[in-house]
Amino acid sequence: MNEAHLIQRACEGDARAVRALYERFAPRVYAVVRRIAGDDELARDYAQEAWIRAIRALPTFRGDARFSTWLHRIAVNSALQAARKAETRRKYEAPAVEEAALPPVSGDALLKRRLEAALDQLPQGMRQVLILHDVEGYTHDDIGEVLGVTAGTSKSQLFKARAKMRELLRGVGDNPQMEKGERAWNT
Repeated sequence: MNEAHLIQRACEGDARAVRALYERFAPRVYAVVRRIAGDDELARDYAQEAWIRAIRALPTFRGDARFSTWLHRIAVNSALQAARKAETRRKYEAPAVEEAALPPVSGDALLKRRLEAALDQLPQGMRQVLILHDVEGYTHDDIGEVLGVTAGTSKSQLFKARAKMRELLRGVGDNPQMEKGERAWNT
């Protein structure tokens, strides 16, 4: 069944069509919200919220853009809104107990952990702009629209985020695997 037909059937309340759309696009939705959330458990919550919003908004999908683009925008907005709410809650909660050290790993898994740890240390605004621009490919104008800031603020946040990532990843460059992952923030 083609995408347009699935969307039409899903709008009419066909649960199988909704399920087919979910199965087709769930990995991409999860990937984008995971980058914003910085945590698997939060990402699952954010993805679930994104799907709830998308299914409710499905009758408003006009087809002006591709469905994947429309869904991606809903996922990003849902994740950003949930992250803002979580940040507000964190301000009023007691500090969390430090996590136990993770067992040592090597290769790509180590690179991924180091990059994620560095991303997690960025202030939320820098993290969001870095992910939306360097990972998701948004323009500064698009980022400004999504985050409610000017394109200039987006550019400034990206510059600061890249500098902070270089600082956080300094000393890891001896690892040839890290050099690949670090290149994006050295430009």
